[in-house]
Amino acid sequence: MSTRGGKIDFLYLAIVVTIVVFGLLMLSSASAPSGYERFGDSYYFVKHQIIFGLIPGVACLIAFSRISYTFWKKHAWNSLLISIVLLMLVFIPGLSAGIGSAHSWISVGGFFSVQPSEFVKLTFLFYLAAWLEQRGRYGVRDGRTGFLPFLGVLGVIIALLILQPDIGTMSIIAMMSLVVYFVAGAPITYLIGLVGLGIGGFALLIGLAPYRAARFTTFLNPELDPQGIGYHINQALLAIGSGGILGLGFGHSRQKFQYLPEVVGDSIFAVMAEEMGLILCLAFIGLFLALLWRTIAIANAAPDKFGKYVAVGIGAWLVIQAFVNIGSMIAILPMTGVPLPFVSYGGTSLAVSLAAVGVVLNISRHGRLGR
Repeated sequence: MSTRGGKIDFLYLAIVVTIVVFGLLMLSSASAPSGYERFGDSYYFVKHQIIFGLIPGVACLIAFSRISYTFWKKHAWNSLLISIVLLMLVFIPGLSAGIGSAHSWISVGGFFSVQPSEFVKLTFLFYLAAWLEQRGRYGVRDGRTGFLPFLGVLGVIIALLILQPDIGTMSIIAMMSLVVYFVAGAPITYLIGLVGLGIGGFALLIGLAPYRAARFTTFLNPELDPQGIGYHINQALLAIGSGGILGLGFGHSRQKFQYLPEVVGDSIFAVMAEEMGLILCLAFIGLFLALLWRTIAIANAAPDKFGKYVAVGIGAWLVIQAFVNIGSMIAILPMTGVPLPFVSYGGTSLAVSLAAVGVVLNISRHGRLGR
């Protein structure tokens, strides 16, 4: 499973390292009041992020950058089975660590929890990339052998995520899959149909759950209920507006003092904007655009279609998730609860994201850019 080839893409790695380091700095600031109040330690969340996210993530990055990416193609079918099993584990009594009616986590030994759906982003991508390569461009364009099987397998994954429910992760996996499907040669008519089907599905999900309907209504009119369902987005917008052009300065956010919900999770960008201001936030967004640019270069230089599809999928996943998170904070998208990659608190998310980076680095080692 060890790999030999050219050098890894150090520019791609440098972009990721910059985002991760900046993310840890922002987490240390955003989480300080909450960590002190809940655990008596201002650095509680940062310590846990390093122990349960960064350290295993770096280990995975190193390991996956050395394992030939073709290994995952050989085990594509196993990846699909693993994806389904992981999503079913959250429904097993004794393992589930869900909150209320949500079943998105499993407890490991009673010491910490992991979110299986984060692993599925990668394992399902391995299967999808191998399946699309096997079908070839003409097979992908055929409705019976391409479109319907793609829709069926993706539908199983989406259904399991809806049952948890984890609509945020479902959205990321669905959009990532559509991007890879398009790159593999799917006709634009198929994609339009899938987008229409997705919009209809979201409308149905909103109609079936009152809290989703209320959240969508708040997205359309954030000032409708500022002390109720609209509290979160209004506090986020207040934090972002308070930052202005240059920000209040590192550590000087006011909204993180129990005003803004989920400051260590999906709201961390609002704290970033309040402390760092518009200019540095634009530079941060620029890092994700640079990450996408470099990932596309690695994908185009990949020695085979599988490597290309995997690289494209990982790039789409990380960048789409970042912009969904940021978009929800600035009220151009509904609140979804997805974390900001490499920045938000969550050991599983950080570790899996770094593992995915390792896969892209291995593809770059084998591609023309690594020669």
